[in-house]
Amino acid sequence: QVQLVESGGGLVHSGGSLRLSCQASGRTFNRYAMGWLRQAPGKEREFVAAITWDGRIPWYTNSVKGRFSVSRATAENTIYLQMDSLRPEDTAIYYCAAALNLNTIATMGANIEYWGQGTQVTVSS
Repeated sequence: QVQLVESGGGLVHSGGSLRLSCQASGRTFNRYAMGWLRQAPGKEREFVAAITWDGRIPWYTNSVKGRFSVSRATAENTIYLQMDSLRPEDTAIYYCAAALNLNTIATMGANIEYWGQGTQVTVSS
């Protein structure tokens, strides 16, 4: 059974940091782009960050550039999202996703093959 399991969410004050992890299992993801999307209460799901299958090219939505950093440990089927300088507007459920193409994740296309169950990030002001 293929699974993406997120961890690392929690409650943090504005300006604080969190590091999310996504552990993939059930197959090898070394040819998949992987990334993060989020959904805040009452809002639609949005793209946050993604990284190519080889870990060489990260991509971010504008609102997190310079604050978030996505990376992956391909041999361990794991990706990370380091979140610094967190703001209350970053509060959301963060989901891990995998697709054969980074652009599919960035555009939240229908061909995203795998999703995690989400982890809650809450940033207090």
